[in-house]
Amino acid sequence: MRVVVVGASGNVGTAVLRRLAQDTTVTSVVAVARRTPRQPPPPPYDVATWVSCDIGAHDADTGVGDALAAAFAGADAVVHLAWAIQPSHDRHRLRATNVVGSRRVVQAVARAGVPHLVVASSVGAYSPSPGDTPRDESWPTDGVRSSSYSVDKATVETLLDRAEASTGAVVARLRPALVFQHDAGHEITRYFLGPLVPARLLDGRVPVLPWPRGLRLQAVHADDLADAVREVVVRQARGAFNLAGPGIVRGPDAAALVARARLQEVPFGVARAAVAAGWRARAVPVGPGWLDMAMAAPVLDTTRAERELDWRPRVSGVQALHAMVRGVAAGAGTAGPPLRARGG
Repeated sequence: MRVVVVGASGNVGTAVLRRLAQDTTVTSVVAVARRTPRQPPPPPYDVATWVSCDIGAHDADTGVGDALAAAFAGADAVVHLAWAIQPSHDRHRLRATNVVGSRRVVQAVARAGVPHLVVASSVGAYSPSPGDTPRDESWPTDGVRSSSYSVDKATVETLLDRAEASTGAVVARLRPALVFQHDAGHEITRYFLGPLVPARLLDGRVPVLPWPRGLRLQAVHADDLADAVREVVVRQARGAFNLAGPGIVRGPDAAALVARARLQEVPFGVARAAVAAGWRARAVPVGPGWLDMAMAAPVLDTTRAERELDWRPRVSGVQALHAMVRGVAAGAGTAGPPLRARGG
């Protein structure tokens, strides 16, 4: 099989390349990214032939479309993982990569005649579902209006609905929970925590962990997600798949990892106001919409992935969080530009 991975140098992309490097079913990998690794690329980036392309380039529909269609030529599947989280204050730039860029990928898949498109969606695409009732893939994907990330994920879901109806291609959507791994530590610090958070103290030495009351999370390890990507590709699966590691992460679980179990629950309104103020002051990298989305996200029912992909995550949500926390504290990363380690 010939597989093209768009957004191959980030958190999920790096894990997908690691997985594909072990797979004899996949005989050729093309990796597309705005910033490519140094040449010659080290493992796992050496499994792929690299193509530099900014899918969100301004006013470049024709050029980007041509470059993508050329990269996709002869592929059995395209895996679209590219997504921008920063700069969070530049809504136009985020939408250019996330929505316009995704549209360009879909159009190039059709132009190149690729039979299978696999797209990384998110739990963030879902409509609000407070509480712990698990929701399967039929839950509405109208997003959370106050979160630009959620709005864009929901918009791409609609784009994929239209592509399925008009092109006849087999389309799969992966809807993972938070995706963590040790090697993404520095990336997560840069995108979500910012320079004011004492990252080196997070591995059990924070005095107390403030936690919004009622917040609960799910997480999946990047390698487990990569296993799901592999299964979807080789099985040519279609439709949506929820993906999360076992268990739900709550305040005490997080506090046990970063604050020696010292937890301070905070009313949601207070937590949101603090995040909003920090974001407006550019002291916090992401805005309050992320907190809104986290509070509203449904608990994912992963039965379909387990049944149809034979997917069995090896890492629980708490274990994935722990791996990330250790990576943040260590400033861990890889040779891929988005994941480059602190000081790299």
